Amino acid sequence: MTASLTSQLPIVYVVDDDASVRESLSSLIRSAGMAVEVFASPFDFLAKDKLSDFACLVLDVRMPGLDGLALQERIAELGVEIPIIFITGHGDVPLAVRAMKAGAIDFLNKPFDDTDLLKAIAVALSRVSAAVNERNEQADLCQRFDALTPREKQIMFAVAQGKQNKAIAYDLAVTESTVKVHKHNVMSKMNLRSVAELTLAIQQLKSVGKKAPAG
Repeated sequence: MTASLTSQLPIVYVVDDDASVRESLSSLIRSAGMAVEVFASPFDFLAKDKLSDFACLVLDVRMPGLDGLALQERIAELGVEIPIIFITGHGDVPLAVRAMKAGAIDFLNKPFDDTDLLKAIAVALSRVSAAVNERNEQADLCQRFDALTPREKQIMFAVAQGKQNKAIAYDLAVTESTVKVHKHNVMSKMNLRSVAELTLAIQQLKSVGKKAPAG
């Protein structure tokens, strides 16, 4: 099971062994303008090859064979990131605490109000959207950084360290005017407007292992 980066309608996966619950939740979610896929068991869900990147999971707690909490653990072990909303007909505070500590968005007791579920789904999808946007922005930043020349990368890191043009020129054995030209190119190629933005960009690049070339 993997999550695929696709741009599409929000989709809600529902895993519940009760056919009537699957039918009612499917109708509710579709009426709210979202796509839905239902599964009668956690094993059916795990058999799905790819998950949408813009999705969440509504998961029953108590099911035969593999319960909802065990599925939550299995999903985490597989490295799949998908927000989970638990639903249960058996109110159990310890189970709720365990689920929330493991990262669940919400834990709703049946029967629950439709609006409560839709609100929980909205929260889950907003988190997914934010995470996808962050990954896309980071990928774009890395792509722009990789387009810089080795010299431009050196100067970019030097500027972020607070060094003045004259000091950078001395360190790199180039003229100060050359430093200014490269610095201008860096700001333009990286789409940065200030040294503060450049410093933040460097922090983000360092977090993914990007660094200035030696020399």
